[in-house]
Formats: sequence, C-alpha cells, structure tokens
Amino acid sequence: MTVMEMQPGEIGSLSARIYNKVREGLIVGNFAPGERLLMQDLAEQLGTSVTPVREACLRLVSEQALELRSGRFVNVPDLSLSRYIQIKLIRMALEGLAAELAAENVTESQIDQLADVHATFVASEKTGDFGSARAANRSFHFGVYRLSKMPMLIGQIESMWVSMGPILNVYYREIPYDYVGAEEHDHLLDALRSRNKAKARKSIENDIKRAATSLVRYFEERDLA
Repeated sequence: MTVMEMQPGEIGSLSARIYNKVREGLIVGNFAPGERLLMQDLAEQLGTSVTPVREACLRLVSEQALELRSGRFVNVPDLSLSRYIQIKLIRMALEGLAAELAAENVTESQIDQLADVHATFVASEKTGDFGSARAANRSFHFGVYRLSKMPMLIGQIESMWVSMGPILNVYYREIPYDYVGAEEHDHLLDALRSRNKAKARKSIENDIKRAATSLVRYFEERDLA
C-alpha cells in the first residue's frame, strides 16, 4: 500500500485532500484487489487524524471504489469477472463518447501534443518502464477526453478509472498480455487528424476490448465470477 503524505501547500478541506490522495492511489494501481486499508494506518501515513480519513473513505465507498466491512478499515473490491465486465462496458460507452466529441474540437497543435505523449508511452513500453508507460497512457487518454469539453463526462470516466486501477495492478504483475494499446492509439490519432468521429469512438472501444481479452481469460481460468 502506498499513499503519499500530505503537502502543506495543498488546498481544499482535509477530508477532500485525503480523498484525492487515496483516489489517485487507486487510479495508478497502488492498491491491489481485496487489499485491506486500515484507517488508522492511512491517518499515520498522511499525518492526520482518523476522522477525515474515515470521511474520505466513506465517500469512496459511496462511489463503489472501496467497500466498508468494518468501522476500522475499508477494502479494495475483490477481483471478479462480473465487476470487470460492468466497468468495461461503461468505459466503452463513456470514453467512446468523449473521443467522438474530441474529434469535433481538436486542433492540429493538440494532435501534435497527443502524438508526443503517445511516443513517450511507446518508448516506455519498449524499455520496460511500466510506471512511466502507465502514466503516459493515462495522460494520452485524458488528453483526448478533455477535448470533449464536458467536465461531467470526464468526472464519470475518472470514476471508472478509479475502479479499474486495482485491476490493472494485477494485469501488469500477473497476466501475460500481448496488447498494450499502441496500435489503437495510432488509429485514434489518425481519426482525430481526419476529424472522423465514428473512427475515434471505434478506436477507443477497440482499445478497451483488446485489453479485455487477457483479463477475461485470467478471470475464467481462476473461476473469478
């Protein structure tokens, strides 16, 4: 479990700042499925009392990112095929819509910026720097989604990435996979250049579906319904 300590200059209520810290930890895969998070431990790591930690955790429980099983701790949801399928289908719908809208709004300079981020992603994958690769992948995707100019939509997509992060923790550590995203990213960039909304949506949908193949096989082999 890894949670960065609070920084003095961070703004917002203490509970909100803790919420953002834990949420970010979930997104980047710092927490594994089924992991127990003791609120007292989180409070000590973050240098605060238990009360704002509990408030932050309960907020994440309400968003189905964590599960409350005791007054002292919360759990990252266990791996299950049914939960993953829900996440996958919702992501395809929301992220496909965001990519479609991005194709309407994108400028040439923004496409160039996305291409640079994608190049970083590809280079990191080739050198085995998977932490940098994951960061670049996220920057690429949300760079596209922000072009939708729909903050509410982006917020819903982020919620799905919070739920997806622990699953990716397992994906990168345990699952043999032959698809990392580069090919569909290239297709998406082509779609943005041609302002082809349907192709942009399809590229994102395919990106999610192709990554799902190895995950679904992993769940089925372990009977994780």
